Amino acid sequence: MEEYQICTLPNGLRLIHRPTQSAVSYCGFTVNAGTRDEGEAYNGLAHFVEHTLFKGTTHRRASHILNRMEVVGGELNAYTAKEETVVYTIFPGVHLPRAMELLGDLVADSQFPERELAKEREVVADEINLYLDTPTELIYDEFESLLFEGCSLGRNILGSVESLNGMTSAVARRFLTDYYTPGNMVFFFMGATPFARVKALAERYLGGLTRPTKAMNRRLPSPVPAFTRTIGRDTHQSHVIIGARAYDLHDPRRRALLLLNNLLGGPGMNSVLNVSLREKRGYVYTVESSVTSYTDTGVFTIYFGTDHHDTRRCIDLVRRELKRLREQRLSPAKLAAAKRQFIGQIEVSTDNSENVALALGKSFLRYGRFDSLAEIARRVEQITADDLLAVANDLLSEEQLSMLIYE
Repeated sequence: MEEYQICTLPNGLRLIHRPTQSAVSYCGFTVNAGTRDEGEAYNGLAHFVEHTLFKGTTHRRASHILNRMEVVGGELNAYTAKEETVVYTIFPGVHLPRAMELLGDLVADSQFPERELAKEREVVADEINLYLDTPTELIYDEFESLLFEGCSLGRNILGSVESLNGMTSAVARRFLTDYYTPGNMVFFFMGATPFARVKALAERYLGGLTRPTKAMNRRLPSPVPAFTRTIGRDTHQSHVIIGARAYDLHDPRRRALLLLNNLLGGPGMNSVLNVSLREKRGYVYTVESSVTSYTDTGVFTIYFGTDHHDTRRCIDLVRRELKRLREQRLSPAKLAAAKRQFIGQIEVSTDNSENVALALGKSFLRYGRFDSLAEIARRVEQITADDLLAVANDLLSEEQLSMLIYE
C-alpha cells in the first residue's frame, strides 16, 4: 500500500491522502494561522474563531452542526496552536461525503452569530480561569512570554477575559476570510476511500472556496538576554522551568536535539532527569524536557515541580546533568540504546491513528511531505555522538539558559 498521494485542486488547496484498511476515516483542514497571527488587540482570536466556527453558517444552525457527524457515530473537533489551527472529523468511512460537505461549509461560510458568540465568550472565559488556576500549564506560557518578549509568539493561546470582549462577529469573519484560504491550508484524509474518490469529493465540496491568500506578517523574535525570574504564587510546591530558544522546524540540527531531549527528559521512566531527580532521590513527581519548533525559531524547556525546600537541590542536579551532556560524549552503546528507544517510541505512537492523521496534515503543511517510519528511523540512525555534543554545547550552556520559578 502506498504511503500517501497528493494533489492540488484548481483553487490552490493542497490535498494529502494516506490509505489505510480501517473502517474509520479522518479528514480535516490544517490552517497556517494561529495565535501568532492575531492583531495585538485581539490576543486569543485564533482560538476564539476555532471555538465559534461551529456556531452557524448560512445553511446551518449550531445544533445542526453539532449533530451532523455525531448522529452517524462520528466526532467533530478542532484545536489551536501558536502557528496552526486544525479543524477535523473522525467518522465511519462510508460517511465521507457528509464529512467533507460539512467541513467545506464551516470553512467557507461560518457566520459567527452574535447570540452564539455571547454564550461562547462565557465558555472561553471559564477555560481561561481554569488555566490561570493550573500552574503546571501557566508557567510554560509565562516562560515563553519572557523568552519571546515583544513578539506575538510570546502570547498565550487562550488570550484574556478582557480581550474576549473585542471579538465580535465582524472581527471573527475577517480572521476567517484572511487566513482560511485555499493557499493557506491543506486538506488531509486518512482512511480506506480511494484517492480518486477523495479528490472528486474535494473538488465538489471544497473547490468552490476562492478567497485570495493574505501575505503572512510573521517576524523573527528579537534576541532576549538570559533571565532568572522568581514569582510568588500560593502553590503547595515550587514549579520551575529552565530553557532557551532552540532550532526552527527546518534546522537539520533539530533531529539531534529531539534525540538529546528524549534521552534527557523524554517520556521514558529511564530518562536522565527522571532517574536523577525522582528515582534516586525522590525529589519530584514530574520532571520532563520538551522541544517546540516553530517556522523560524524554537524552544527547549526542562520542567519540574518539587517541595519548596528541595528547589535549589533540583536546580543543581539539572545543571549537573546538563554539564555532563556538554562535556561527555555518549559511548557507542549508550548512543545505540538512545536511538533504539527513540525509534521505538515513535513506532508505538503510530498506533494512535488520530495522532497520525493530525501529523499528516501538519507535515504536509510545513514540509510538503509525510515521512515514513523507515525514513524517520534512517535519519535518527545518522545522528552521531558528536552531533549530540555539539547541540548540547550550542543550547545548554549556563550563560544561555533562562529560568522561571513559581514559589
